[in-house]
Amino acid sequence: MPEEKVQNRYGLSPRVPSVLVVDDVEMNRMILEEILKDDYTVVTAENGKKALEELGRMQVFPKIILLDVFMPEMNGYQMLEAMKADENYKRIPVIFITTSDSESEALAAGAVDFISKPFLPEIVKLRVRNQVELKNYSDNLEQMVAEKTAEATSTLDNTLQAIANIIEYRNLESGSHVKRTQYFCKALIDYLMEVNSPYGEELRKMEPDIIVKAMALHDVGKIGIPDKILLKPGRLDPDEYEIMKTHTTVGRKIIEEMMKAVVDKNSIYLRHCYDIAYSHHERFDGNGYPQGLKGTAISLAARLASLSDVYDALVCARVYKSAMSYEEALKIITDGRGTQFDPVLTDAVVQIQDRFKEISQQNK
Repeated sequence: MPEEKVQNRYGLSPRVPSVLVVDDVEMNRMILEEILKDDYTVVTAENGKKALEELGRMQVFPKIILLDVFMPEMNGYQMLEAMKADENYKRIPVIFITTSDSESEALAAGAVDFISKPFLPEIVKLRVRNQVELKNYSDNLEQMVAEKTAEATSTLDNTLQAIANIIEYRNLESGSHVKRTQYFCKALIDYLMEVNSPYGEELRKMEPDIIVKAMALHDVGKIGIPDKILLKPGRLDPDEYEIMKTHTTVGRKIIEEMMKAVVDKNSIYLRHCYDIAYSHHERFDGNGYPQGLKGTAISLAARLASLSDVYDALVCARVYKSAMSYEEALKIITDGRGTQFDPVLTDAVVQIQDRFKEISQQNK
């Protein structure tokens, strides 16, 4: 992302690009500063250790670093190695200040270019300018890609949410069922990460915000269920129930088609959509459908979706049933601990039952 200025204490225009010069010889630092001062903000440091300290104080990093190879305390190779290991610094290009017999080593270490001693002002200016222009191009390209990615993600979010709402309208729901299940899921995830549960680290790796987004399509497969079954005002007979169960496999097929259509075939967003749509009716004891998965063989996203979906179904009226009280719903959830539901997630629902009740009341 674009870097425009060094910390305010340097007092120069935000539009002036900065260069960090690192050399243990004061005369070398002075010469390079004199060569570059008309075009750049020049910050100096006498060794790698001091330079890293300077970077740590900067609000915005320099466009480029001119780095001497041989210095006391921390030499150029050591500093570059430290930079590569730090996500904040690894993208800052480095030009090594070298002697002619160390140029190949400098480039092999990861420098983008080198400047030989003694310094030739025009060569220094050209090499710095070329690398700064390349860095600007790279930053602008990255920004453009980030903007296009955000735009595409927003479009996908809105499209998937619209599909989910269409399904809920067809199911005689207002669309609020989708929102409530997302809020329940988020409340569960937030609690599990706050209390450092056994699932806390796993959830962080799964990008929990995307799990919540993916909840919108948990019932996408209902688009393939006939109205006479989907809207039946009463209990389904065995044959009808078998047809209703196919909404999980229909949902899987729909998400698979989406996966084929997108550039990122490994999209974590669609991966969570797939797991949730396909497996949110699996049971922890293995007696669910469509695969009969058991325990943690069911994805964590689907186990979260199962609890969120069932709780909402219990406390809300449907065409085939009236709403239960929050107390009755919680008893059914806890009775299903270890059989229908993951015990850890069930215990979490008990702990945040007031939050679940609040979500339900605020989103009727």
